[in-house]
Amino acid sequence: MVLLICCGIAFAACLLGTVCGMGGGIIIKPVLDAIGVLPVPAITFLSGCTVISMSCWSVGRTLLRREAALDLPVTAVLAAGAAAGGLIGKQLYTGIAARFPDPNTAGGVQAGLLLAATAATLLYTVNKDRITSREVAAPAARLVIGLLLGMLGSFLGIGGGPFNVAVLYYFFSMPAKKAAQNSLFIVLFSQLTSTLRTVLLDTVPPFPWAILLGMVLLSIAGSEAGRRINRTIDNRQATLWLEGAMVLVMGISIYNIVKFLG
Repeated sequence: MVLLICCGIAFAACLLGTVCGMGGGIIIKPVLDAIGVLPVPAITFLSGCTVISMSCWSVGRTLLRREAALDLPVTAVLAAGAAAGGLIGKQLYTGIAARFPDPNTAGGVQAGLLLAATAATLLYTVNKDRITSREVAAPAARLVIGLLLGMLGSFLGIGGGPFNVAVLYYFFSMPAKKAAQNSLFIVLFSQLTSTLRTVLLDTVPPFPWAILLGMVLLSIAGSEAGRRINRTIDNRQATLWLEGAMVLVMGISIYNIVKFLG
C-alpha cells in the first residue's frame, strides 16, 4: 500500500510539476509528510531523488531535441549558483534537524518556510502583470540569485518549486512556459548536489528501495504526460495551473505545521 501511495503521488506531482515548472517535489514532499507513510528524513531524500529523475528526463529531452525553451546564457549561471546553494541548504537542514529530539519535527519547520515562500510567490504571480519585470545581466548577480534559489529548494527538499518560476518572471522577463522549462534546469542542479552530498557522507536514511525505484519510474511517466499537456496550453493557462498548485501546497503546509508543531 505504501508503495502504491508513493508512486501515485510521484506521478501526479511530476505531471503537474512539468506543466508549470515546479519540479514535482513541492507536492511530493508536503503530501507524503501529511500522510505520514514514512519518516520525514526518508521523505526528503525520496523527494529529492524523484525530482532529479523527473528534471533530468525533461531537460535531457529538451536539449536533445534542441528546443528553444532553454535560455542557457541565463540559466547556466543560475544553475551553477543553485548547485552551490544546494550544498548549503542541505547543511542548514541537517543542522536544524539535529536540534530536535524527534527528526520529524524538522518537517514542521520546512512546512512553515514553505507556506511563507509559497504565499509570497502566489502574491507576486497574481499581481505580476502590474509589476515591471527586469533583465538582470550581471553574471555575479545571476550567480547570487541561483545560490539563494538552490539553498531554499534544497533546505525544503523540493528542488525549486514555483519560486524559481517567479524569479525567472521578475528578474529575467521569461513568459510562463519558458520559465517552466528553465526552472527545471535549475532544479536539476540544485537537487543533484544536495542528494550527492547525502550519499557521499553516507547519511542516506533507511527506506524500502522498491519505493525509490517506483517513484523514479512514475516521475518520468508523469513528466511525459505533463509535457504533452504543456504543449496544448498557452502562457495564461500555464499560470493558472501554477496558481492552483500553489494554493494546494499552502493548504497542505498549514496541515503539516499543525501536525508537526501543534
